[in-house]
Order: sequence, then C-alpha cells, then structure tokens
Amino acid sequence: MKEVFNVLLLQNTLRTATPVVLAALGCLLTQHVNITNIGIDGMMLMGAFFAVLGSYLFESWVMGLLFAMALGVVLGLFYYVFVIRFHSDEFIIGVALNIFAGGLTVFLLRTLFKVKGSFSDPRIVSLPTLTIPGIENIPVLGQLLSGNTLLVYVSWILVPVIWWMIYKTPWGFHLRASGEHPEALAACGKSPERMKCTASVLCGVLSCMAGAHLSLGYLTMFTENMSSARGYVAFACVIFGRGNPLFVFLAALLFGFISALGLRLQKYVPSDLTAMAPYLVTVIMMVVVVLWERRRKRRAGMLAC
Repeated sequence: MKEVFNVLLLQNTLRTATPVVLAALGCLLTQHVNITNIGIDGMMLMGAFFAVLGSYLFESWVMGLLFAMALGVVLGLFYYVFVIRFHSDEFIIGVALNIFAGGLTVFLLRTLFKVKGSFSDPRIVSLPTLTIPGIENIPVLGQLLSGNTLLVYVSWILVPVIWWMIYKTPWGFHLRASGEHPEALAACGKSPERMKCTASVLCGVLSCMAGAHLSLGYLTMFTENMSSARGYVAFACVIFGRGNPLFVFLAALLFGFISALGLRLQKYVPSDLTAMAPYLVTVIMMVVVVLWERRRKRRAGMLAC
C-alpha cells in the first residue's frame, strides 16, 4: 500500500482540488447575493478552451490566462443580465450555459484546430511551476508546498482573502446584504444589483481560471468535456461548506483526495468504480447537508413550541 499512500497522493490531491477550489470560491460569491449559479461547469469548460487558444496563438501562458479571465467577465455579465435584469430562471440559464459550452467547444475545436476529441501542440505553453526558497528542501513539506503551478498558490491565497473580504469588510457586508436584505441595502444608498453584478463577474472569472488550470496546469491540452462535472462538484462544496470559504476549501480537498486516491487504486480496483468514487462522495455530502438541515429545523420547531 506504500505505492498508494505516499507524498505523491497528497501532491495529486492539491493539484486535483485546485480547479474545484477556484470554481467553488466563485460560486459562493453568487450564493451570498442569492444567485444560484449551476452554469459553473460550462464556464470551466469554455475557460479551459480559451486558455489553450490564447496560449497557442501567442505562445504564452499569460495570454492564455488572460483569454480565460476575459471570457469569465463576459460569461459573468451574461449570467447577470439574464438572471437579474431579465428575471430568467437561474436553473434554466445555468443548464443552457452548460449545454452551450459543450457544443461550442466541440465546434471550435473542430473548426479552428481541425481535430476531434482533444488538441495538443508544442506551441501551447503551460502554467509555470513555482519553487519556494527555503521550503523546497524540507522533506515531505517541501514536496507539497513547493513546485506547484501558479494557480495552485493563487487558490490558497484566495481562500483567506475572500473570507476576510466577505466577513471583515464593508464590501462583504454589502455583498451579503444584497442577497439577504436587498431593500435595506437600497435604503442605505447602495445598489443591490451592482453587488450582484460584481459577484456574478467574479464568479465567471474564477470559474474560467479553474478551467485554465485544467488545460494549462493539469494536462497542457484541451479535451472535449474535460470539466467532467467539476462545476457541479464545486457547487456541492459550497452547499456543504455553507458558503464559508474555509469549509468550502476543505470540502474541495476531500474531493481532490478521493479523486487522487481513485487514480492510484486503478491498479487494484476496476477503473469504473474509482472514477465514480469522487462523485459518489459528493452525493453523500449533499445528503448529509439535507439531513442536517432537516434536523436543525426540527429542533428549531421544538424550541419554538
């Protein structure tokens, strides 16, 4: 079992969890403004494609990341306009976005690159790996904390930063108020719609960054439907973590650990079972949340009586 449970398992956990962490951080921002965004999977998929496109055209990972982030702004505005401005059903818009992303990326892959299934080219520049001086030589800890790609460290930094912004700043107070008490926020002279627009755009940017990690930091290529429902997993992590960035991060790490463990167990267990394991854990997480909420409401009702 030493071939399974070792430092490489933890390294793969961090790498696999990163796109889920980034997408979940974006999703929790929209949750706080009372927007349920289930279109994250489509945003991730399109972000992955446009990151490869930008990196391929300019032979630069920076341009690839900028392509993905710019697309995230557009998708965030799209979601805001249809859900908030036009009052469309957010679930229908989210599902439509996911379906559209799958079809668009397949079409562009076959139109622009003349290939089916996947695209890889030497001109695609991957995200850089960073080494931390003084830590890289420490046994085990150095292997975990040093030598990861750029967006891995970005995701770690964003967790406490977003927690601080949401719970310790006036901006975060206004963000939460726009979802919980928009009339009160408007009475104070602040626009709830502006806060919802900001949250939606940030969600789009972070989700597309998650896709960029998949295609430039995880594989250095684009594959059809490579998001593999990670957007839905990110949404489940937000529900499980109750919108708290720290708990959401831990939930994403759990998904990353199960995914990494499943890959290493394929030598001993059928691959179909190992591939199913992370999503099975996600379903269990959602069931636990539902049961916990029912129990909490039941206790609240008993106390009220």
